[in-house]
Amino acid sequence: MKKLLEFIIKSIVDHPKDVLISETKDPSGILLLNLKVNQEDMGKVIGKEGNIIKAIRNVLRIKAIKENIRFALELTETP
Repeated sequence: MKKLLEFIIKSIVDHPKDVLISETKDPSGILLLNLKVNQEDMGKVIGKEGNIIKAIRNVLRIKAIKENIRFALELTETP
């Protein structure tokens, strides 16, 4: 999941070196993905009305269904 998300995000943003992805599991077994991007790239990642981030979540959801896991994606900006 992490590699797929990293590939997609780094293809979109202008500052791929600022992309940080952390992956943890909570006690209930949900995979938590925390995505941090440069402040200037937030608009590109979110898209108009959130369409880009929704599409990214849908692609990740397909992979999660295939691997039979649950996940949550959180987007934050690096200072």
